[in-house]
Amino acid sequence: MRRMAEEIQPIKEDSSWISSWLPSWCPTSPSQLKNAEEKMLKNVTRPFSRQFVRISDNNYLWTLAFSTQPQSPPQLPTSTRPPLVLLHGFGGGVALWAQNLDWLSSSGPVYALDLLGFGRSSRPQFSTDSERAEEQFLAALEEWREKVGLEEMVLLGHNLGGYLSAAYALKYPHRVKHLLLVEPWGFPSRPENPNHNSIPVWIRAMGAVMSPFNPLAGLRLAGPLGPMLVQTIRSDFKQKYSSVFDDNTVSDYIYHLNAQSPSGETAFRNMTIPYGWAKRPMLHRIGQIQTDIPISFIYGSRSSIDSDSGYAFKKNRPDVEIIVIRGAGHYVFADQPDDFNQTVLQILTRTEKKSEDEGTEHQEH
Repeated sequence: MRRMAEEIQPIKEDSSWISSWLPSWCPTSPSQLKNAEEKMLKNVTRPFSRQFVRISDNNYLWTLAFSTQPQSPPQLPTSTRPPLVLLHGFGGGVALWAQNLDWLSSSGPVYALDLLGFGRSSRPQFSTDSERAEEQFLAALEEWREKVGLEEMVLLGHNLGGYLSAAYALKYPHRVKHLLLVEPWGFPSRPENPNHNSIPVWIRAMGAVMSPFNPLAGLRLAGPLGPMLVQTIRSDFKQKYSSVFDDNTVSDYIYHLNAQSPSGETAFRNMTIPYGWAKRPMLHRIGQIQTDIPISFIYGSRSSIDSDSGYAFKKNRPDVEIIVIRGAGHYVFADQPDDFNQTVLQILTRTEKKSEDEGTEHQEH
């Protein structure tokens, strides 16, 4: 891993074009999002760096990096655990991992980044073509990997991040050491008579009456009532993070994440068919992922997204691991953070052991 501070210089966030887009009645700004994120991360105890990682077209990806010191000289032992990279879901951002970052970085390097078009990352215009929009996400992630200096990584994606993680493993298999798909969006095809939707209830609630528009357009059109709208519709988030916050810290963060220019949100809409089904279902493609890449699905037992896709894939690839965490809904990592953290650390330990065994075999040959 190259030294991140040498490779990437922090850049000033150019918010002028964002501000010019925002309706004057939307009580948000990039600086308010920054402050909301900092409040979310104030209880993270392990040291970490924050960087805007520049990629092409003057874009950048906002990144948190834990335990990413330069590798030791060859004569000293180093951890063989590949870095863990966390990709959030639709409408999310890096700070939603607030209850996981300390645990997950306790045994090795961890990166969390805001996807292109979301959070504090650049919000460019995406293609209206679903395949090209997907490619824009993947190209940004691959450029990010190169700039940060990672040879390979354990890729963990939630919701939309799970879909993009699988798509990345298809395109760049030699960069993925293990694939962890947490409640992934976009796997099944839309049934002829759908009786449920594979997107969170709160997104469906806001999008049901506004299907011609972006899923969260109502949040922005609500103007000054937007924060209250999030507090009402996402009242469950206060409970999810109740061990960390006893106020509206989480709902404020979610509001500022999604009240700004709907770049990634528009890309998501262009990748879907009503209501929230993927135009290019991942279940049709995931079988092409190289068989030497271990794949683990993590679901919540109380989630609105069922685990049928994972089990359907497992029929054709028995080594696929499916883990169901009791008492957790769609946001597994927030609903049952301790169980989630322990599950991921166990997977990382196995991945590290496999890397050590492969290294031993390589030396013997």
